[in-house]
Amino acid sequence: MGSIKDLGLVLKSDMIFNESEYGKPISEHLSEVIRRNVSKNDYANVAIQSHVSFSTIRDVVYRTNSLTKMNAQAIALLIHAAFENSIAYKLRAESDIIYLGKLLKV
Repeated sequence: MGSIKDLGLVLKSDMIFNESEYGKPISEHLSEVIRRNVSKNDYANVAIQSHVSFSTIRDVVYRTNSLTKMNAQAIALLIHAAFENSIAYKLRAESDIIYLGKLLKV
């Protein structure tokens, strides 16, 4: 996973977050979805790409730190990584179901 590196991806955080979301923790649902779909490597790659520390990104995701204009781009990149990873997990699960179904002859 973690295919966001070297893509030169440009995400506009202001298109993802609105003004009222800054200065507050991200939503519980967003936190849950990101945590479920990203790895430590994704956090590290986003930290390198966005120049926001790993710990700041982690704290925003775990809702112990608020979303700011300074860290919003990192969170937007992490959302993109979670999106890509969730698609990959879905494809892998579908393939596993087919394979296991053939073994079980169902």
